[in-house]
Amino acid sequence: MPNVQKLTPNLLVSKVEHSLAFYEGVLGFARGMTVPEQPPFVFASVTSGPVEIFFNDHAMVARESPATANLPIGGGNTMFIEIADVDAFHDAIKDRVKLLVPLVTQWYGMREFAIRRR
Repeated sequence: MPNVQKLTPNLLVSKVEHSLAFYEGVLGFARGMTVPEQPPFVFASVTSGPVEIFFNDHAMVARESPATANLPIGGGNTMFIEIADVDAFHDAIKDRVKLLVPLVTQWYGMREFAIRRR
């Protein structure tokens, strides 16, 4: 088995600026790097503690790697992000996101909710 040191989601998005604004402004992530340094961006990253997420412009990736051109943005991918005090975090963002699953305690004991950007 490989000794995995880090896993960084690399998301293909339609507008890097929109994803960056959502993760910074709503979810509280810190901006990492952007390419170029000023919008419009073709790449950006955000961090929160040890978590890092990349956003790549779908059109740019499709030009560089044509095999990805017909992949749907997002598809069925989701990310499960575990945080401290999920109730307080939920209360802080619930009016700024679209709730897909309300805050509940699941049968397996996790207190969680699901969101998407508005």
